[in-house]
Amino acid sequence: MRQDTPIPSAVVKKYVEQMNLDNVGKASIREIKRLVDLVEEETGQRYVRMEMGIPGLKPSQIGVEAEKAALDKGVAAIYPDIDGVRSLKKEISRFVKLFMNIDVQPRGCIPTVGSMQGSFAAFMTVTRMNKQKDTILFLDPGFPVHKQQCRVQGTRFDSFDVYNHRGEKLRAKLESHLAKGNVAALLYSNPNNPSWICFTETELKIIGELATKYDVVVIEDLAYFAMDFRQDMSKPGQPPYQPSVANFTDQYLLLISSSKAFSYAGQRIGMMVISDTLFEKGSKDLLPYYGMEQFGRAMVFGTMYALSSGTSHSPQYALQALLKASNDGEYDFVEVVKEYGEKAKIMKKLFTDNGFKIVYDRDEDKPLADGFYFTISYPGFSGEELIETLVYYGISAISLAITGSERLEGLRACVSLVDREQFPDLAYRLAKFHEHHGGQGV
Repeated sequence: MRQDTPIPSAVVKKYVEQMNLDNVGKASIREIKRLVDLVEEETGQRYVRMEMGIPGLKPSQIGVEAEKAALDKGVAAIYPDIDGVRSLKKEISRFVKLFMNIDVQPRGCIPTVGSMQGSFAAFMTVTRMNKQKDTILFLDPGFPVHKQQCRVQGTRFDSFDVYNHRGEKLRAKLESHLAKGNVAALLYSNPNNPSWICFTETELKIIGELATKYDVVVIEDLAYFAMDFRQDMSKPGQPPYQPSVANFTDQYLLLISSSKAFSYAGQRIGMMVISDTLFEKGSKDLLPYYGMEQFGRAMVFGTMYALSSGTSHSPQYALQALLKASNDGEYDFVEVVKEYGEKAKIMKKLFTDNGFKIVYDRDEDKPLADGFYFTISYPGFSGEELIETLVYYGISAISLAITGSERLEGLRACVSLVDREQFPDLAYRLAKFHEHHGGQGV
């Protein structure tokens, strides 16, 4: 490694050796975070940190004040109902109607300990509905921890990278997996983490039709709800709405996060929305595990009860207040998070001006939206090599290889923790990197 990098190479090497990182490019997200923490502490130089998908905006005071009021009323001393506070369930039902134009009864609207608990519970329950269907299919690239959840449970999973199968081409690829007959559910995020691709109506229709044909539950991860900023989805009860497979199948389960849309990540409060049809669905294969046949009851009084006996009480009132304000048109949560898209547009140009390429760049025939994430590569480098080199330039990210992507040359960059005041530093460091490497690789 060169000696004239923006971050002293000797310091970086010292901590790489101290952490026993044989290959920084293969390090986990948390290991990269720890490495950067150590280097920052010694050098006093701030990294452009793009490795963690953490909200970078302040939480809304609407939620904070509502939660404080709930605590003052003494809810900390009371167990909440397993399936959620009634007023919250009603607002979740209103929210999906007003911002998705989807009708779901409040009973199927269940607060969870973040969307992560929702996915864990979903994997556990859907794979027990039919003895012949024991596999989760991931439409990658995707969030690596979802696969980790399957590994922890001992749940089988399969996956493929959708990028080369966009539009009508998705039908044949998806059907080749579902026709095996072993898929209980499929999962994707929309907008997508890490690529920020967004499924089109054509693609959602294909997914819905095939899921219905093969009796597969669709788990739709909406962690970045309404954050495709190419459309204004901020007006309750008015189109355009958040696109969803719920328009094309009646066996779906939505995971809606409060972490990004409402910047309420620290309180671990999310939403699981089970379609009325799926909630009512019965299966005798559920009996050995839950003592009941109905999917909705098995989810609530079986899986959710066993996992945590419900969700922390006071954050439910915070989320209820945030949803009510949004539903009533008093709070425009989309306007607040547009900052992510604006930063992404600037940052992407800084990268491309210095020889980098955008890896995932289109939704069928449309340029990709600017949002929470974008993907980059540099000629001559693999993703692992690029991460290992960029840490010497004060820039951190993660490899697409751990997301199920076939684009092994790429990295995921998250914009949330990068302040605008860091843009000059980012420009300088990228220019120095480009000067040193010039597309020639390592």
